[in-house]
Amino acid sequence: MSPDKKRNTGHSSFQRLLSYARTRGEDFNLLLFRYGVERLLYRLSISSDADKFILKGASLFLVWKGQNYRVTKDADLLGPSPADIEYIAGIFRDLCKAKTEDSDGIKFMPDTVRAVPIREEQAYGGIRVTLMGILHQARIPVQVDIGFGDAVTPEPERIEFPTLLDDPSPQLLAYPRYTMVAEKLETMVRLGMANSRMKDFYDVWLMSRLFEFEGQTLCDAIRNTLRRRSTPLPSGLPMAFTEEFRKDAQKQIQWQAFVRKSKPEDVSGDLGSVIIDVAAFLMPAIEASEGEKPFWMLWPPNGPWNQRIMD
Repeated sequence: MSPDKKRNTGHSSFQRLLSYARTRGEDFNLLLFRYGVERLLYRLSISSDADKFILKGASLFLVWKGQNYRVTKDADLLGPSPADIEYIAGIFRDLCKAKTEDSDGIKFMPDTVRAVPIREEQAYGGIRVTLMGILHQARIPVQVDIGFGDAVTPEPERIEFPTLLDDPSPQLLAYPRYTMVAEKLETMVRLGMANSRMKDFYDVWLMSRLFEFEGQTLCDAIRNTLRRRSTPLPSGLPMAFTEEFRKDAQKQIQWQAFVRKSKPEDVSGDLGSVIIDVAAFLMPAIEASEGEKPFWMLWPPNGPWNQRIMD
């Protein structure tokens, strides 16, 4: 594509996104962030490295339900082990340089790629990649957080990531919802009172309201994730589900900050009621997992657990 045509395409995409935001009353800057992530994922999906990565995190709500339920500005991936910063940075530089036949109009700048270790509340390392995209006159910062070595239960699913305009869709491997729940539970168990990740409580609460879960598959995901991360299964109520945690003043402040910043949808209760609901969803599976018991139960959207009718 010639530079002039690329510029014209960039202007067209910019204007269409602006019209999209105005028509739907959405935040234009957040749409630009989403567009940047979407088009970078597309470049990954058509690259030779596509199947080395598995999409995870809150972006999957777009795949599963066609909308973001809270503000998110980045993408999360499970990457190929071992965690090698230069190797990962090289992959993303190549994605920025890659020529595509589509006309999305965005240019990613390979010289802006930075890869650094993630140390935030993690017992083991991850890598954060940041880079800059240019769409017409807009500079779009893109952040991708990459984890390594986690178990995925059941197998990854191949998904089609929804697009904002009529561009080709990224088609990638993605986490099943069971592993997403299991990883967030592991973080709750491991961090205990030190946990400030209020988004995890919200995401699990939301998934328990949107989706059906098979009890035995959830138990398998919990066991596999905690075993891989060397986190013991709790033998009782995890600290994160206790009254002490729910009523802690600092946790209340952290929850209020999350609500202000992330603007989560469909949550009318306070932190305490959210945690009570999350515990009702997860504790039966935790107890079955800890006791190595079969758990042939079914959780319908919004619960509660019911006896599963076997075929």
